[in-house]
Amino acid sequence: MCRHLAYVGPEVSLKSLLIDPPYGLYRQAWAPRMQRHGTVNADGFGIGWYASGDPVPARYRRAVPIWGDPSLPDLARVTRSSAVLAAVRDATVGTALGEAAAAPFASGSWLFSHNGLLAGWPASAAGLARVEPLLALEAMTDSAFLWALVVERLRSGTAPDIALAATIDAVEAAGGTGRFNFLLTDGRTIVATTAGDTLWYRRADDGVTVASEPCDDEPGWAEVPDRQLLTAAPSQVTVRPLSSLNEGIGIR
Repeated sequence: MCRHLAYVGPEVSLKSLLIDPPYGLYRQAWAPRMQRHGTVNADGFGIGWYASGDPVPARYRRAVPIWGDPSLPDLARVTRSSAVLAAVRDATVGTALGEAAAAPFASGSWLFSHNGLLAGWPASAAGLARVEPLLALEAMTDSAFLWALVVERLRSGTAPDIALAATIDAVEAAGGTGRFNFLLTDGRTIVATTAGDTLWYRRADDGVTVASEPCDDEPGWAEVPDRQLLTAAPSQVTVRPLSSLNEGIGIR
């Protein structure tokens, strides 16, 4: 059910971040080492990145497997950024296909990815929150719907960590079940949740990488336990239980 990665730090090429590592996101599309659900992420991919001085990210999304795009290696070789969010997709049965269904989803300065599923989609979405009708979603997928719940909170001024935690809490309070590993960035910080799948991070070379699984066997990778919320910047990484945010401010 997908693999994703976010990076914030000194400017690097997309190739060095996604393709060159021996177990990087490019390889995870066909040979993930730690994926608990599904085996091949061949239902599309997406890369979002920030250009210097521009807070609105660019995106490159395709409906083909990441290894099946002949243009990507050249694009990745010459494109450099200090902040990236990328994902490869293993589509949940019953969800839409196509480029619009591939993460990262975007709104303003935000990029978002979801690794997991909302069980019983789309019936399970009924009555979960005040959002636009399902037909107005960018794609008819559970991930796009969950992003709509998150972005509604972000637009109201909710802090990004609270927006992610509150969305999971609201879904579960309404009886929704599933796996909710979220990944969110504004190009300066990374916020992520673990709720049903793997997540790791590493600080190195004045940058920080957060990923579904390590991209190599070099030292420094740390696993994030389940039901946690991670906030990461090059200078600091904080991991807190999701329950501490919900209980602390009375999220519902």
